[in-house]
Amino acid sequence: MLTRFLVFALLQLAAGALGGWLAGWPGALAGAAGGGLVWFALDLTRGLRLIAWLRQADMAAAPEMRGLWGEAADRMRRLLRGHDQRVKESQHRLQEFLAAIQASPNGVVLLDAEGRIEWCNQIAAEHLGFDAQRDLLQHIGNLVREPAFAAYYAGRDYQHDVTIQGRAHSAARPVKLSVQLHPYGDGRKLLLTRDVTALAQAEAMRRDFVANVSHEIRTPLTVLSGFVETLQTLPLDEPERERYLQLMAAQAARMQNLVNDLLMLSRLEGSPPPGAAEWLPVAPLTAQCEEEARGLSAVLLAPQAPAQVLSFDAPRQLSLAGSAHELRSAVSNLINNAVRYTPAGGHIDVAWRLLPDGRLEFSVTDTGPGIAPEHLGRLSERFYRVDRSRSRESGGTGLGLAIAKHVAQRHGGELRIESQLGKGSRFTLLFPANRVRVEAPELMVASAGAG
Repeated sequence: MLTRFLVFALLQLAAGALGGWLAGWPGALAGAAGGGLVWFALDLTRGLRLIAWLRQADMAAAPEMRGLWGEAADRMRRLLRGHDQRVKESQHRLQEFLAAIQASPNGVVLLDAEGRIEWCNQIAAEHLGFDAQRDLLQHIGNLVREPAFAAYYAGRDYQHDVTIQGRAHSAARPVKLSVQLHPYGDGRKLLLTRDVTALAQAEAMRRDFVANVSHEIRTPLTVLSGFVETLQTLPLDEPERERYLQLMAAQAARMQNLVNDLLMLSRLEGSPPPGAAEWLPVAPLTAQCEEEARGLSAVLLAPQAPAQVLSFDAPRQLSLAGSAHELRSAVSNLINNAVRYTPAGGHIDVAWRLLPDGRLEFSVTDTGPGIAPEHLGRLSERFYRVDRSRSRESGGTGLGLAIAKHVAQRHGGELRIESQLGKGSRFTLLFPANRVRVEAPELMVASAGAG
């Protein structure tokens, strides 16, 4: 500030001295006034340069000046640079925030006070079936025409969500969305969407499971209650009494099998996968299942009916790593299913085969009635039956294939089902090579050559 005053004073003195030398005292006064005007004009020019730069807001075009205006320009330059940095940081944070919302598995829609779309992420656009750019400022009611949502939006009670069908919903592939509005700001609303298809399906499966279990247990309980009432109220001779007790024992065994299968499924779903420390030889396992299958076949077939032809082939040199209890249950279920559904005189072939890539294949092939293609994809569902009356006659629980599938998956394998109506079925368990051990190396070469 002192420098600025000294420059002004020196300019006036110089101009006054020059005027006095040329025209005396009047010239000195005129020179001093002229010097002040020149200084003012120069100072005004520098101020106008600063204002012009501020209007342009271009940091690269900042004027280079000294003095008070130069200091003002420097301070403004620093202020603008700091402001630009804060704006960039704010924009960066905003972009990160929007990117996080875009990455969210839930849909997010911002609505203004009139219900028009201000912004939405891609998930919301996919859920509700509109374009994130094209449909900006469109009213949400014009794009989401579900009656349930329209009633929910008009009711203004947003304490709970509403479930609607997604835009991609179809009979073959249902899509359920949970939608909820959250008011904020000056009349604005935040709309959140969430895909609850899996939850809805799980709830439906839970209801079906409870209904199926109740139905499966109710039938033998009803039979048992009837037999108990008969034994209590009617005088029966010893043969009749013995027959009723045998029927009661059969119904009790049926309920016991159902409970055991349910417990097995519960253990399979709630425990970690089995390790590879325990090795189970397949030959003793097959022999045990063969004895059980032949006994079951004798019980199920009428005395005069031709016997089923059961063939079992299990190489003695093969061992399988995993849970012996689980593997025995899976193998036994597949064999017993074939025995139950194959008619008298039919053939059942049980075999183990080492594949060229080192995997182990266990297969059960029967000459039963076969299964229509539309049922194959659902056979491993709990309690799913192609013919309910036929399965009840055979004493099955409807859980055997579900158990076999879970056991195979827990051991890194898979269950495969092939069938043709009128020709029979083939059920296969495939186990990975890292769970197979060959005791005799020459078997590997022979099996590879046979494959």
